[in-house]
Amino acid sequence: MASLADKAARSGSAGFLPYDAYPAAGYWTLILGATSMGALTVVSEYSSGLIRTTTVAVPARGSVVLAKAAVAAALWTAVGTAASTGSFLVSQAILDGHHAGVPITHPGAFRALAASALLAPVCALVGLGLGVLLRHAAGTMITSVFTLLMLPTMFSESNRWSADIKHALVSAARNRLVQTWEPDPGSLGYTATVPGSWIVYAHWPLVTVSLAVLVVRRRDV
Repeated sequence: MASLADKAARSGSAGFLPYDAYPAAGYWTLILGATSMGALTVVSEYSSGLIRTTTVAVPARGSVVLAKAAVAAALWTAVGTAASTGSFLVSQAILDGHHAGVPITHPGAFRALAASALLAPVCALVGLGLGVLLRHAAGTMITSVFTLLMLPTMFSESNRWSADIKHALVSAARNRLVQTWEPDPGSLGYTATVPGSWIVYAHWPLVTVSLAVLVVRRRDV
């Protein structure tokens, strides 16, 4: 729909149009879906009481969390890859009709595809980690939506401290990785770096899952 609605592309473009292939509405939906399903991996057991059966069967609670995280990461990497690749192929097929399509080898195209694909497992693991920490479905979803979608909009890139907070959030990192153009040198804003954005992708699931493993070992179910 984004590719069909892009009237600017009708004049032809020599560059990759990342927000036609990966529009904001698409990644918002992916964040919500992956986060909620990642959270349900654990909160459903807490709400039903089955977590007690699980911990009796496998006393090593940390291992249970890590096993769930591994399955969620594998599943959502596959889902994210399929969705990202399909989105790229469909969008470029539409843009080809306006002579604006590009191959996957075009500069920036593969990075945008990879960033969009990995967004799914990153959010699923964040949801899983928050689910273990909060143990409540509604609380986990509210916290996840606020942190992943609403919080980045509260900060701008006009000030260093505000930009640093914004760039440390997942959706802002995704936007930078999908963006194919370099910032204007004369701009007054502070722009995130590509390596820094990849680090944000790695840190969020690592920190939330690690905290979940640590907490689940120390508290009662």
